[in-house]
Order: sequence, then structure tokens, then C-alpha cells
Amino acid sequence: MVLKKGVNMKRALLLALALLAPALAQKPKVVIATGGVGGVYFYYGTALAEIWNKAGVAEAQAIQTAASIDNLLLLENRTGGGTYYCGTVLPDSAYLAYTGTHERFREKPAKSVRILFAMYPNYLHIVTREGAGIRVVQDLKGKRVSTGAPGSGTEVEALLVLQAAGLSPKDFAKQERLGAQESANALAEGNLDAFFWSGGLPTGAVTELSASLARKGQRIYLVPIDPKSTVAQTFQKRFPGLAGPGVIPKAVYGTRADTPTLAFWNLFVCPASLPEEAAHALTKATFENLQALRTAVAAAKDTAPENAVRFVGGAIPYHEGALRYFREIGALK
Repeated sequence: MVLKKGVNMKRALLLALALLAPALAQKPKVVIATGGVGGVYFYYGTALAEIWNKAGVAEAQAIQTAASIDNLLLLENRTGGGTYYCGTVLPDSAYLAYTGTHERFREKPAKSVRILFAMYPNYLHIVTREGAGIRVVQDLKGKRVSTGAPGSGTEVEALLVLQAAGLSPKDFAKQERLGAQESANALAEGNLDAFFWSGGLPTGAVTELSASLARKGQRIYLVPIDPKSTVAQTFQKRFPGLAGPGVIPKAVYGTRADTPTLAFWNLFVCPASLPEEAAHALTKATFENLQALRTAVAAAKDTAPENAVRFVGGAIPYHEGALRYFREIGALK
């Protein structure tokens, strides 16, 4: 009897494990490529990983990167072996990578990129301080300027802005290629005159810089980009539907006036190889836990179903798992 009971228990355990195995297999390992510390991407991705882990839909980990282009390269080249690289990216960077018009993707366009959802708008910041002699983009000539970290969407936008304004990094007294936090530190210490940054509102590194300057009796200044300017028109023609006018309110960083600039809706992307059920589960967990995401990241106030689907039908396809979720909740017909 003891032997028979033991055999039955063993069979029951094996049956339970067999039934559990498919469920375990559906829980993907996801690496969320974000951006540098001090930027919104890093905190957004970290919060998202925590939400997914708590919801049990993935074994998720957020990593610090140089942002958009770097993240797209990781998605294309590191996904495999049961691990999926997803990431936060700027739409113009994603467009250039997907179409093979960015230099890093000319030989191999990023055709496996799929959008899970649009996140929140990024605003182009050209940050300096009052008294630095920089009031418009052309004033960057002869100055010490950071154009963003190598492989970042900020760098892509900075170089396009300069080109549209008839400038290049060769016109600077010195070019640096730093992330948000490093750039802010260098400007606060007097080692930079200005820096480019593309991020959500508020960006922590810029907020800290404003406070640091205020303690020295100085004030932050954001270089405006008029929506009717050549710079703005160049972006809107090159990235139709992806770039548009935006405003950084004066209350965000304590500037004297609101600053007109360019706005870009960030995308959260995953590889096409991510199973449909997994993409559905990740999207569902995100939008069922929006309050936790918004509590962690102020910019996530714009992460909403109606905004998430704003690029459906565009140049870069959405993942079918995400589309299925948005249809289920009525955000997409």
C-alpha cells in the first residue's frame, strides 16, 4: 500500500509539472533597454520592469544604455535564446533604423522592430544658462556644446537641428557627446556652454541643473525653436506625423518664459519574434497598472490607451499581440 501510494503521488506530481510547464514557458525573459541615469527613459523602463515582474508576465530587467539607436541595435542583435530585448526609443530614430536610412542600419535595416505602444512625448531641450550669449540655435557657433550620448536619439536630433540651422559640430569651440546627467553636471561646473537633450517633462537632470544654477544666482535658459522656423519645418517634412510643435512650460524648470520647441512621441518597441501571447500579456499588464507607472514617472501621465495607438497604420508596424489587446479594450476598432 505504501509503495502504491508513493507511486500515485509521484504520478500526480509529474502530471502537475506537465500542466504547469506550458505556463512557465510563456513567461519570457525580457531585457528593457532604457537610457542614461537622469533621463526619463531609465526610470520609465525600471518602473515597467517592476510592474511586469509583479504581474508575473515576464522575468524583466531594465538596463542603462545610450538610448534610442543603442536600444534598437540591442533589439536587433541581442534578442535570441529565449531572451527578448525591448526598449524605449524616439520615433524619428526608429523610423531611420527601420527604413535603413541611419548609418548604423544601412546594411541591415531594423525590420524586426514592432511597436507595443506609444508612451509619452519627448521635448527637445537645448539647455544653457542666461548670460552665456546663446539665445538662438545659430549662437551655438564657437561654444562648447554636448550633442548627446553616442547612439542616442538626442544625438540624431541634435545633428539634424544643426544641419537645418546651417551648422555642424565643427563650428563648435568644443564638442562633447554626453548623456543628460553628465551634460548637466558639466554645464553646472562651467565646462560646457550648452547641451542638447530629448526627454520627457520634467527631466530630473535638468531640474537639478536649474536648482544648482539658482543657488549660484544664475538662471537656466532653454533655446527656443519656433514652429515656423526652418529647423521645425525640416523635421516635420522629414518625419511626417512623428515630429510636431511643442512647448516646455516655464514652470517646469523655472525659465522666464514658456519655450517653443519640437515634440516627439516616444515608442516602446519589442522584436517581432516575441510571442503574440507574451506581447499581449506585457501590454495588458502595463495598462492595467497605469497608476503605479504614473506614480513612479511623471511623464507617464500621457501613457494612455488612446495615445498608445496613435501610430497604428504608420511606417513601423505594431506587434499583433499589442493590437489584440487594444482591440479588446476598444482603443482600436
